[in-house]
Amino acid sequence: METKKRYSDGELEEFRTIINQKLEIARESYDKMMRQLMNQDTNDVDDTSPTYKALEEGSLTQTKEELTTMAYRQQKFIQGLEAALVRIENKTYGVDRLTGELIPKERLRAVPHATLSVASKNARKH
Repeated sequence: METKKRYSDGELEEFRTIINQKLEIARESYDKMMRQLMNQDTNDVDDTSPTYKALEEGSLTQTKEELTTMAYRQQKFIQGLEAALVRIENKTYGVDRLTGELIPKERLRAVPHATLSVASKNARKH
């Protein structure tokens, strides 16, 4: 019995739908984070008030740093999803980049931007 080298066009379309849904949500989330970082969602004067206390400033700085980290991770996730769409176009989506075997559908549904099977990922760690 011959093993499959790639997913069928129908299967790739199923993954495209999943990826596009996740991409839409991820972009909305990223945009919201960026608006928060730029204070575009508020009309208050908190950032202009001279009555800031050092503790409040430290807390605000920490919150902005955490938000920046989250936005960076979200941007990386978006790039991974966009790269997955390119692989779908090239019909190489779902192929483990180390072994050349198909990544199980269950993994791709859970982590649609995956380029390694769980076994390959674990083998790289050791």
